[in-house]
Amino acid sequence: MTEILQHSIPHNPLAPNPLPGIKPADPNNWLHQDDAFAAQMQRRTDLLEERTLDVLAQSPEASKPAQELLELVLRQAYPDASDQVVRPDGIKIEIDWDHPLETLCQLVQEDFCILQKHGDEHVLTGAILCFPASWMLSEKFMRPLTGIHEPVDVYDANVARRVQRLFDGIQPNRPLWRFNALWYHDAELFQPRSMAQRRAPQNENTARYLRSERQTLLRLPQTGAVVFAIHTYVMAAEQILELENPA
Repeated sequence: MTEILQHSIPHNPLAPNPLPGIKPADPNNWLHQDDAFAAQMQRRTDLLEERTLDVLAQSPEASKPAQELLELVLRQAYPDASDQVVRPDGIKIEIDWDHPLETLCQLVQEDFCILQKHGDEHVLTGAILCFPASWMLSEKFMRPLTGIHEPVDVYDANVARRVQRLFDGIQPNRPLWRFNALWYHDAELFQPRSMAQRRAPQNENTARYLRSERQTLLRLPQTGAVVFAIHTYVMAAEQILELENPA
């Protein structure tokens, strides 16, 4: 598999960022495009065709939020869109409102998870997730936030309450963002892993690549659903360490 790498990351992935690590995001610039656009988009298309059940899940109740999200993404990334758009890499994409998540998959680099309030918690009711970082959509689909974060050691009851309050308090047109940093031995973007198979700890001394997700949270104004958007960056470890320790 060809490595798909970025040459830069618009945030410092090694800066301390304890949970939840949330910051305000620009409502007019929460979708990002970088130098890996064409290669990532081709990988997304291949995964959608070859691993559909692994990267796509949508409950009936997520249909309207998914359509609202598609409208929002088109408005920001393709303001002149009609029934089709031409991506920056020259590929034409038909806009299919009956299959909004599949269409979103082919428009931007971000993965999207849709969460809707069920009782006291938000539940993952729909997602297009081509680039999972050691988790499986099938294990998280239709589960609440506490279930989604079950294997995360630092996600204790206190953090769970704080995150749920955060989700409850997100306002339309006031998105939030955070980032993470994960060391990997290979650059593959599609990294599903079952909760029963914990990933061995890796660090800058043993791993060849650093993977950092820019994670954006926003509330859709019409349906009220919360969207968790994930933009994945992968860089060679030596390049990251050079940025941290310039000569």
